[in-house]
Amino acid sequence: MAQVKLQQSGPELKKPGETVRISCKASGYTFTTAGMQWVQKMPGKGLKWIGWINTHSGVPKYAEEFKGRFAFSLETSASTAYLQISNLKNEDTATYFCMRWDYDGGFAYWGQGTTVTVSSGGGGSGGGGSGSGGSDIVLTQSPASLAVSLGQRATISCRASESVDNIGISFMNWFQQKPGQPPKLLIYAASKQGSGVPAGLLASGSGTDFSLNIYPME
Repeated sequence: MAQVKLQQSGPELKKPGETVRISCKASGYTFTTAGMQWVQKMPGKGLKWIGWINTHSGVPKYAEEFKGRFAFSLETSASTAYLQISNLKNEDTATYFCMRWDYDGGFAYWGQGTTVTVSSGGGGSGGGGSGSGGSDIVLTQSPASLAVSLGQRATISCRASESVDNIGISFMNWFQQKPGQPPKLLIYAASKQGSGVPAGLLASGSGTDFSLNIYPME
């Protein structure tokens, strides 16, 4: 079986007002059998979901915050998805990841990430985004940080501002991110373990309330 891989384009340095296009080339599977999602990781902050595109129909869906300047497109014959950001602003400086979505709630395969740096250099007015309100779901984790001794169990809770259940699936995923590395999928669809995840993780929940238990390894 061919190895699934998502290869993204290299880093970009842009000025405010310019446009950037990031590519994500898929290999190892039939491109149109899985959706493509995009997320943003700003320095020192968590992941933000930008949206996704149906690779079969070409229909995109965007989070409210990213509607307008962010656009998805496809080159199906080349098994490639694109994220284009127009009228760049300083606050668009971030690393952007593409993720294969298997329609069962899983994101087992990620691109390596593309870092976009927006710098005015010697000028540039920038300008602030107005925002459009919107109804994006807010996830609140607790505790914000946790220190445990070796051999102890750690429990993390996550509450959504509204239900994340749809078509019988809880679209809640847990990720681990180590410094200098892209996020790694641990749990998808609320309780299913991602590929290559070691034993010792137990997740549960539905609707708005979820938990992740990390048990000590024997």
